[in-house]
Amino acid sequence: MGPHTHGWWIVLHLVLFVFWLGGDLGVFWSSRFVLRPDLPPAARATALKIMGGLDLGPKICLVLFLPSGVTLMALEPHGAQVFGMNPFPWPAVVAVWLLAAGWLAATITDHHHPGRRPWVRRADWTIRLTLITALAAIALYTLFADKPFGVDTNPRWLGAKLLLYTVAIACGLGIRLTLRPFGAAFGALMKTGSTPEVEKALKRSIDGCLPYVWGIWGSVLLAAALGVLKPFAQL
Repeated sequence: MGPHTHGWWIVLHLVLFVFWLGGDLGVFWSSRFVLRPDLPPAARATALKIMGGLDLGPKICLVLFLPSGVTLMALEPHGAQVFGMNPFPWPAVVAVWLLAAGWLAATITDHHHPGRRPWVRRADWTIRLTLITALAAIALYTLFADKPFGVDTNPRWLGAKLLLYTVAIACGLGIRLTLRPFGAAFGALMKTGSTPEVEKALKRSIDGCLPYVWGIWGSVLLAAALGVLKPFAQL
């Protein structure tokens, strides 16, 4: 590959960080208008459409963050070995991108047709739960092993970054679970108008997501800092 290839992959990785965090901030701000009982239902429905449209950006960034990160590790493996072999041969990198393409298709499909294709949502959940388990194990090994994967450059920053990515995926699932009552409550708002019960259900659903939202923001910011600063690494 050309001499500037590595740099362009770093740029892509950073752009994903920026759009992930920026999109999430937009979703949060839009949600504040969805919760305003002084606004007419039509205005709140418009805010919800904006909120949903903005939410697709962070979902895409979360998915693409994985293959772009694997590509960067393949470009700079620092002598990593698994069973005496390079853990990042290019066929494996291509396989990760193909997996990410399938995951991205499931994510976008479920976003545009929520609940209409249950098998797509099940596939998306299966991928996310599998990644949480596998990536958490790899991250903890990288953090606590003396020379993880035979690397002696102290890649603990990378283990911490991977763990933060895992936390972000888990927080996303937490948001989904917390928002489950939202659809019925918002449907009631559109049909019967605002009532104390409806407003309480809406606020409980959206504000219940705040700890997970803060978890994602903190994870993304810290992961970006680790990727740029690489603390204690011996490169």
